[in-house]
Amino acid sequence: EHIDRGLRLLEGKLDRDLRALWFAEGESQKAAALELERPSIQLPAIFIIEYALAQLWMAWGVTPKALLGHSMGENTAACLAGVMSFEDCLGLVTLRGQLFERVPDGGMLSVPLSREVLEPLLGPELDLGVVNAPELCVVSGPRSALDAFARQLDARQVEVQRIAISIAAHSAMLTPILAEFGAYLRSIKLH
Repeated sequence: EHIDRGLRLLEGKLDRDLRALWFAEGESQKAAALELERPSIQLPAIFIIEYALAQLWMAWGVTPKALLGHSMGENTAACLAGVMSFEDCLGLVTLRGQLFERVPDGGMLSVPLSREVLEPLLGPELDLGVVNAPELCVVSGPRSALDAFARQLDARQVEVQRIAISIAAHSAMLTPILAEFGAYLRSIKLH
């Protein structure tokens, strides 16, 4: 029900059919997986699934006392908590994905180091995007700078993991899109 609702709201707003990507078979699975890495496709797809999954749990009687989300998941948590409507939240995450595709290519690396150890290693092109745990951070920035940084850490025997996104989320590279994102937020009713 909730997935169908989200897909109906997205009709004409995406250049791909999420249902076809989710249920791709055979040879088309590889192409579908690549399409789902595009932020304009990935973020609304993630939101719809997160929201529907939460609604399923609530239909089974599991009622949350608190909601927590990380990055785009914060939007889903806010929506589920009643901070914004489903329609407004889907619009927000869809816009976020579309805006991400307007900035230069970038990426993110998950790095098993503390903030204190990691920050001095970052050059001017890279940002500490997220501190996920005391010994687990995410670095964001241009792909070429990330590649060089990954090689530098590999030489120190620090194994990094690439995050499957083509954007440097949580970085200074997003500054040019903040005004339009903020304008959308100011246009919706928040509770």
